[in-house]
Amino acid sequence: MLDLTHDAPKPKVIAGAKHDWELVIGMEIHAQVASNAKLFSGASTAFGAEPNANVAFVDAAMPGMLPVINEFCVEQTVRTGLGLKARINLVSAFDRKNYFYPDLPQGYQISQLYHPIVGEGEVVVEMGPGVARRVRIERIHLEQDAGKSIHDMDPAMSFVDFNRTGVALMEIVSRPDIRGPEEAAAYVTKLRQILRYLGTCDGNMQNGNLRADVNVSVCRPGQYEKYQATGDFGHLGTRCEIKNMNSMRFIQAAIDYEARRQIAILEDGGTVVQETRLYDPDRNETRSMRSKEEAQDYRYFPDPDLLPLEIEQAWVDGIARTMPELPDARKARFIAGFGLTDYDATVLTADLDSSSFFEAVAQGRDGKTAANWVINELFGRLNKEGRGIADTPVSAGQLGGVIDLITSGEISGKMAKDLFEVLWTEGGDPAAVAAARGMKQVTDTGAIEAAVDEIIAANPAQVEKAKANPKLAGWFTGQVIKATGGKANPATVNALVAAKLGL
Repeated sequence: MLDLTHDAPKPKVIAGAKHDWELVIGMEIHAQVASNAKLFSGASTAFGAEPNANVAFVDAAMPGMLPVINEFCVEQTVRTGLGLKARINLVSAFDRKNYFYPDLPQGYQISQLYHPIVGEGEVVVEMGPGVARRVRIERIHLEQDAGKSIHDMDPAMSFVDFNRTGVALMEIVSRPDIRGPEEAAAYVTKLRQILRYLGTCDGNMQNGNLRADVNVSVCRPGQYEKYQATGDFGHLGTRCEIKNMNSMRFIQAAIDYEARRQIAILEDGGTVVQETRLYDPDRNETRSMRSKEEAQDYRYFPDPDLLPLEIEQAWVDGIARTMPELPDARKARFIAGFGLTDYDATVLTADLDSSSFFEAVAQGRDGKTAANWVINELFGRLNKEGRGIADTPVSAGQLGGVIDLITSGEISGKMAKDLFEVLWTEGGDPAAVAAARGMKQVTDTGAIEAAVDEIIAANPAQVEKAKANPKLAGWFTGQVIKATGGKANPATVNALVAAKLGL
């Protein structure tokens, strides 16, 4: 049972500060919609194309070109809203957000301010065994991405790549419910996990497909409670936005630095200025980018080229019927159905492909044994070689075959590891490889008994010690297994040794 609360512990965010301070964080996650085409054109969204190769006339803002909504992008956004237990607005509308960027050909961005497609939802973030935090989602709106300015190709000029221009983004806006750097990273991690399970965003932060804008403010103890009671953001202190974060580690470092910076200003009698800042990982500091704009600065108005977006409840219900099993539900099922620990289930459900691989291995087998082999042997080897689960040389069927041989007593745990190594490097059917290489255990009682008799007869002094202290009987087991080339079944050897020594 998870303990859910809106109220996180209230630690001092700065050791050695003059006063106690609380940290308040809200996040805006820009998630690229998993779609082959852009939001308002049929141009490709493929990553890594030659500069300006994926640009339609609409994306380039050529005269007379009108946007046409990509229905699949709308479907993906609705699916995301359903996955976050959010309200789906059957009527939404697009607005023009007016500001100049050289990599935005239109001179404005098509977004949704007044009537977003998705309303209030939530993300449940586990912060420890049995303890979770509920981060409220305020809204999700659809908007188009800008292009990319390139400044390091020529000393005298800059270049612009419009390939990303018009790519569909879901901006997922949270309430200021996040109370620390670790919680912020955990929230992004959980949201990314849900999006990947849903198939609505690949979450590739290196490619810029998932980016976070982090709003940070500090306030004195008790102020957050006043905000909760009144809804007045003024109780939370002046916030600064840190733009375009694409690393969990950098998110934590930037929040920590920004909190320290703001507290130092306030404790020195100064005033925090609301602004947009960038994080410099090389110097581990944030620096001012521009003054923070408000909605009125962008001169929003309804986009005249796009009618309001109206969708039917039956269409939403149809999407709901195709929703996949989400991480929390799958984790609970793994714990209940396979007898896994909370830790093992968390590891195995962190990634959709990994959880599907485990389930294929565990089907019809002991869940704990399957989890141990997937987590320790398979994941350990994949991590060592820098591979992902999609690149594993050992299939779920092969790993399941290894476990079957262990369960049947045909091979020992040590033999299983040797067999795993062969499968990793050479492949093959586990049972056939084990038979061909003589890896199977000796279970013939007569052959093992002969080896036991021989070892006992050759070591009378050790026999007396074992009879005086039965714990020493394990020495005989080890000698018998060694004498049989490691092939004797340990359980059979133990039973025979105990019987021969009268223990």
